[in-house]
Amino acid sequence: MRFRTLLLIALILLIAAFVALNFESILQPTTLYLGVTNVQAPLGLAMLGMLVAVLVVFLLALVYFQTTHLMEVRRITREANEQRTLADKAEASRFTELREFLRTELQIAATRDATLSEQVIQKMDSVRAALATTIEQTGNGISANLGEIEDRLDRQLPPSSVRAEI
Repeated sequence: MRFRTLLLIALILLIAAFVALNFESILQPTTLYLGVTNVQAPLGLAMLGMLVAVLVVFLLALVYFQTTHLMEVRRITREANEQRTLADKAEASRFTELREFLRTELQIAATRDATLSEQVIQKMDSVRAALATTIEQTGNGISANLGEIEDRLDRQLPPSSVRAEI
């Protein structure tokens, strides 16, 4: 418990003990002046009644302030929950927008990759064709050169019957 609550309970117990110990004196009648008239009543009982009335007023005020505070806390909590819900929805929409943006960017990248792939394949095919042509031309050139060398050798060397004698 809080210190203030313990102090309040101790004070109420002290007053109750004081009233219990002095109950005879509290009930002795005296003349009380009420501003307009005089009344014969026990002064202690009147003071005790006023103390109880003040205590009831303070308790009612405490209940009123506590209730007002609780209602305010509930209102603020409800508004905070509404704001949290709105923030969650905004965050979800941002995630959805980001997902859509990424999806479109990935589609664009995939399209670009496919186009580049096709271009690379076409280039490779043209390079293969050019290489095949070059190889064929080189082969033809080598064959022609070999044929020419054979012809020169045949012209420079005597016929094969002469070669056998040598």
